[in-house]
Amino acid sequence: MKTFLAAGALALAALASAAPQAAAQTGAPPLDPLLEGQLERWLGAGDQVFSNLYTRQPGDDSLAFHAAADGRGDTFTLLRVSDPANNSWLVGGYNPQSWEFDGGWNITQRDFQRTAFIFNVTDPAVYRQVPTSFELPSQGSFQTFNAPDQGPTFGAGPDLFVNDRLDTAFSWRLSYGDPDGEGQSIVDGSVGGRFLRIDALEIYAVSPIPEPAQAATLAAGLGLLATGLLGTGLRRRQQEGRRPRSRFA
Repeated sequence: MKTFLAAGALALAALASAAPQAAAQTGAPPLDPLLEGQLERWLGAGDQVFSNLYTRQPGDDSLAFHAAADGRGDTFTLLRVSDPANNSWLVGGYNPQSWEFDGGWNITQRDFQRTAFIFNVTDPAVYRQVPTSFELPSQGSFQTFNAPDQGPTFGAGPDLFVNDRLDTAFSWRLSYGDPDGEGQSIVDGSVGGRFLRIDALEIYAVSPIPEPAQAATLAAGLGLLATGLLGTGLRRRQQEGRRPRSRFA
């Protein structure tokens, strides 16, 4: 696996807050490889490259998030949130579409389009979009919401919401997970929704690592292309050399 998560403050903060005793007792490595592996398993797409697009800084707002993440393709959002009692959780979501400044809803009418998911790493659970087979087929169609005055937002609940100051999160499940759990938070399972403090926020672009065979095939293809272009140019020069010269040349 190849990753840039090791440089992320969020992953290190999560290690310190979520498993200090385990780290002290076993000398476990930083959380980033474990987090990477978990995200890859939930994604179900083999080894991936995770590259940091954005890490929240003091004073940032939703415009800073959009400036960094918009138009960048598939992304993972990672949040470390906490309640007034200082209990903390690492949660987030996978968006298979690009974020946009003011694009409104990304609507996914069909099941094959419903590949986004939200998750809780601290209490491991993943929540995928409600399928069309549910009694209300459109319930799971609300994948993500794009607005200049919101951070990354998933689902119509909203199932996972970040405010404009990027300091408050909210979760009320509706479009993701088992519909029987409608209204529950993915963070702590509470019903009715409550606001939580965001202690850290990061956005990661995600892309597959090319297989060695694919990379070799690509290199060979580029080599053949270059050879073909070179040969074409050489033949043109040879043909031009055999043409009679005009007296006006």
